[in-house]
Amino acid sequence: MATTLRCAISPDADDLFMFRALMLGLIDPGDLAFDIGTADTDALNRVARGERVTRVPDVSAISIAWYPQLQADWMLLPHGGSVGRGYGPVVVAPMALDPADLAGKRIGVPGTSTTAYTVLRMFCDFEPVVIPITPPERSFEALAEGRVDAALLIHEGRLTFQDHGLHSILDIGAWWLDETGLPLPLGGNAIRRSLGAPTIAAASAVMRQSIAHALDHREDAIGWLLDRGAGPLRSRQQVDHYLSLYANADTLDYGDDGRAGIRELLDRGAALKLLPETGPLDFAP
Repeated sequence: MATTLRCAISPDADDLFMFRALMLGLIDPGDLAFDIGTADTDALNRVARGERVTRVPDVSAISIAWYPQLQADWMLLPHGGSVGRGYGPVVVAPMALDPADLAGKRIGVPGTSTTAYTVLRMFCDFEPVVIPITPPERSFEALAEGRVDAALLIHEGRLTFQDHGLHSILDIGAWWLDETGLPLPLGGNAIRRSLGAPTIAAASAVMRQSIAHALDHREDAIGWLLDRGAGPLRSRQQVDHYLSLYANADTLDYGDDGRAGIRELLDRGAALKLLPETGPLDFAP
């Protein structure tokens, strides 16, 4: 009898891309079965910590900056990461601003558990206003109504804000690269330690196979995403561009510099009292 693993991922194109082969039965999961549900990023983080639910999932997409809250019970998987190499979430506003002008401003954020929020806190002090990213139009509406001065956009929003006449003020991935010389690890997949080593190893292998299948059948996967509705991304070109940013070779494995980026993010966050201290990182096989 198959062991069923409950998986929680975001509804964004990169997560669906990674799990497509498992969702459609395109690969053999062996003795495992995967029950896959979706939630927005901040909700995923909090559910992984046991907030708002009676049962925690077995596998979850999480923000890397949230991992210190989870390390005792979760291991990072070596694959499934969203890594920004000189790019990342963007702060946008209705008018052009100097990045230094963001200090003290009311900035819409997709949740205080997200990596994007933590890195922007490293850049400057500001007044956060939490705006859930589902639906993504909420941030644009808040800007249009003047409820916030600027908004921090993650996921597909970084590709669509210009359609709303907004200006890019700061790309936090570009800022991070200038500061550290490292890629910015934004999100990743984690698995519960209590599953035990054999199940963790088997699940990790199958999920990596699902990512590899998506990369090997990229055009089919893009068509599937468009057919099911890829959120605010309406064209093949937009989906292709988005996946090139966040579902690529880094998603198969963080690599040495990606792992160094994770360590740097957690250490800097702890030094600035933005994150709890984190012990040595141990990745699942």
